[in-house]
Amino acid sequence: MKTYKVGYMVGSLAKGSINRLLSKALTRLAPPQLELVEIVIKDLPLYSYDYDADYPPVARAFKKAIADVDGILFVTPEYNRSIPGALKNAIDWASRPWGQNSFARKPSGIIGTSPGAIGTAVAQSQLRHVVVGLGMVLMGQPEVYLSFKAGMVDPEHNIVDDGTRQFLGNHLAAFQAWIERHRPG
Repeated sequence: MKTYKVGYMVGSLAKGSINRLLSKALTRLAPPQLELVEIVIKDLPLYSYDYDADYPPVARAFKKAIADVDGILFVTPEYNRSIPGALKNAIDWASRPWGQNSFARKPSGIIGTSPGAIGTAVAQSQLRHVVVGLGMVLMGQPEVYLSFKAGMVDPEHNIVDDGTRQFLGNHLAAFQAWIERHRPG
């Protein structure tokens, strides 16, 4: 079986982010055909079209990391009923300059967690509009709006609850199938 490399971006810059914790748990849950690797966004400066003629090395490396994967998984919190500014900044870097959109035709998925009852539903809704507008091939179902509970992930980054572990494992299996059907080439 073919292995697919999936780049994931954590929308939070916080070291103790529950979405970072979730991303680490997802790497342990992924089927053997998915290799999950983080595409780091924290070192990107604020985007400006002034950079379009000559991207800084960190932005060139970021765009190359996206080019090197078969799919993209956004793991995002919700800040003030929206996507975090750091994630939007990363999206702007990857999609510019005009005609050099690194996201075009990439199979993609969105997942996130928050302590609230509706998870990251509003942020994910907004991110869906952005992702589709950039020409990514977004997996619409199954959706994951995960309400984070203390102790949900153990110190070794395992999901503790059997039902949650199975649900997330099924989501990753669906994402693998999505990539198989929709990856370019």
